[in-house]
Amino acid sequence: MGKEKSSISIFQKYLSLWVFICMVVGVAIGKYLPGIPTFLNKFEYAKVSIPMAILIWLMIYPMMIKVDFQSIRNVGKNPKGLFVTWITNWLIKPFTMYGIASLFFFVIFKTFITPELATEYLAGAVLLGAAPCTAMVFVWSSLTKGNPAYTVVQVATNDLIILLAFVPIVKFLLGISNVSVPWDTLIISVVLFVVIPLIGGLVTRYLVVKKKGKDYLENIFVHKFDNATSIGLLLTLIMIFSFQGNVILENPLHIVLIAIPLILQTFLIFAIAYVACRILKLPYNIAAPAGMIGASNFFELAVAVAIALFGTTSPAALATTVGVLTEVPVMLLLVKIANSTKGWFVNE
Repeated sequence: MGKEKSSISIFQKYLSLWVFICMVVGVAIGKYLPGIPTFLNKFEYAKVSIPMAILIWLMIYPMMIKVDFQSIRNVGKNPKGLFVTWITNWLIKPFTMYGIASLFFFVIFKTFITPELATEYLAGAVLLGAAPCTAMVFVWSSLTKGNPAYTVVQVATNDLIILLAFVPIVKFLLGISNVSVPWDTLIISVVLFVVIPLIGGLVTRYLVVKKKGKDYLENIFVHKFDNATSIGLLLTLIMIFSFQGNVILENPLHIVLIAIPLILQTFLIFAIAYVACRILKLPYNIAAPAGMIGASNFFELAVAVAIALFGTTSPAALATTVGVLTEVPVMLLLVKIANSTKGWFVNE
């Protein structure tokens, strides 16, 4: 990955604060300037909000430039860590998310959440659970002194698995949740928000490396998009919260209720991958990123698909947005836990 940044940026460190500010601004727009979300809702094609799609591309495209898919040639080197990543992310995480979210939304919180809302919140949680992290993993890996080259392979293979596994897993879990989702809508969402940015990232990466070299790409070029990505995320959140204004004002407690199972799931998945790496006697610089990549989520994809499937005003979209709100503080805590338990592992 080239030279990794040794610290988290101010924007990333205080992401939850920015999300909270966006929530306040968005809710205020929804309540006092309802004409704005109504106007934006007019720009829609095949149930996809065009303004939202543009903003989400603005977030996802720069992430795809960062991923070096040529690193997959190294997949045979120390494959145990990759097996931990793949099994945790695709055979465990989506299903534990479904189980934990179902338990809390339909059983523990049934006094506070109607079955209809619980079903949509569960749908949002499922989308988060089926979308393991792509971009922020590089930050968590850096903060835990992870092996940068190995982290790139983990992320690159994960992105390719998303193309094949995301749609059937989401279709299956939403199906048993009694949520009817057309195959074509799911496939279109993945094409729009994974395939197109991925191809764009690959082409951009190839052209820039060919013209100015890999070092320039990874240490200068990709950082030209940092502000654009941040602005895209913040504007997307403001839009979502403006559409969600009435739901939030009527059910402010629900933000907390949604956050609880998402946070528990994060700790559980980290523990599964991290402990598995210790049992397999993997070095710390592989174990830490393996735990982080499963614990964190590709929330940009989850938000985009929730909007495409259920609409910008849906509780499912709100649930995915709460995932953004909780992710950074929880992941920073896991970084501290990982760094304090470094002695559990052999080092390379």
